[in-house]
Amino acid sequence: MRKLLTLIQKDFLLLIRDKAGLALLYLMPIALVALMAYLQNDTFKAILDNKMALVVLDQDRDSVGSTIVSSLKQTELFNISYATANTTPQEVETDVAKGKYQLGIVIPAKTTENLRKGIGESVQYTFQPEGEPTVAQTARLTIFVDPTTKNSFLASLTSTMRERLATVQTQILLKEVSQQIQAMSPMPIGDVVLPEKLIELDERTARMDSSRLIPNAVQHNIPAWGMFAVFFIVVSLASNIIREREEGSYLRLRTMPLPYSFYLISKVIVYLCICLTQIALMGLMGRFVLPLLGLPALHFGNSHLGLLLVSLSASLAAIGYGTAIGQVARTAQQASIFGSISVVILSALGGIWIPMFVMPHTMQLVCRLSPLNWGLTAYYNLLLRGDGIASIVPQCAALLTFATICFAFAVWHERVKVRE
Repeated sequence: MRKLLTLIQKDFLLLIRDKAGLALLYLMPIALVALMAYLQNDTFKAILDNKMALVVLDQDRDSVGSTIVSSLKQTELFNISYATANTTPQEVETDVAKGKYQLGIVIPAKTTENLRKGIGESVQYTFQPEGEPTVAQTARLTIFVDPTTKNSFLASLTSTMRERLATVQTQILLKEVSQQIQAMSPMPIGDVVLPEKLIELDERTARMDSSRLIPNAVQHNIPAWGMFAVFFIVVSLASNIIREREEGSYLRLRTMPLPYSFYLISKVIVYLCICLTQIALMGLMGRFVLPLLGLPALHFGNSHLGLLLVSLSASLAAIGYGTAIGQVARTAQQASIFGSISVVILSALGGIWIPMFVMPHTMQLVCRLSPLNWGLTAYYNLLLRGDGIASIVPQCAALLTFATICFAFAVWHERVKVRE
């Protein structure tokens, strides 16, 4: 036991002497979590607070144009400017292309007149169905978009514009139909009055019961970047193993009557403390610090024991992976480069950088092989779904199996080197 405590003390001293590396292990994930949670939480808030510049060229100067502008004002997304009467559509396009406005809308002349004429003829055909039916001409509005606008935002913006135009179209249609029928009817009739939205979407986050937590940016980012931080310790762990080998301290240890398992256990204990304190610090930050920045507080779910189990399993998997890299790599540079790049790749595959649901089906199957995905799924089950320990057993078993394979590989590789 004394030998093991001495090894633990040695590993602890090696770790704390690398103050820059130790600071990186703790400060990098904390800064990353705060930044990503803050940015994602304020994305749509920033869009609403900073209204987009929109210029309107209303050549119609009738009810259609005024109704469209009024409808756009109701969205509270745009800072609307009006082009002068002598402005041409080409000039509007040029202003948008130069970045003066994010959007430009051109409403052609006689749009209202043409719609009224078409609707009137259609109503008359309804009462006197002779000859070919008259179809109202489509009013074509032109929308110019700033070329620097991202496609994802453009799709959302276009959807909003189409929704508003559909509302305007319904309003104009009902008004014109009512007027045409009143003109043809021998007795007075009232206008058709309908609510602005006959069908409305009630968007909710699916929950098992009303007590379950509603997800937010903090609940998503703390476990995601927590997993990234835990696995990033492979760089420090693998580098320490190689440094001991290069400095000769590992050779002196192996000449002593000391089993290799003691050497591994000391590494596991020291770095397990590092991983668990990383996770604990990020959890405390999400609970107490991020709310000071205006973000929601982290909710720890319904199973604290489950969180501990996932944290232990993920930490052991990361330590096993770092130990295996330290055994195979020949230099600290090799370990650092391979360790950091492989963790970034596993993070991307695990859904840390990009959500899995946006990936192709084949890639989603590949992503399920990433140990970071196992840990992230387990954390999500506890923090977002509100599940208990039973839901994380498969992921924890996979993480512990991965750790066992890595440790077994390290032991096998060490025996092969000793024989050589």
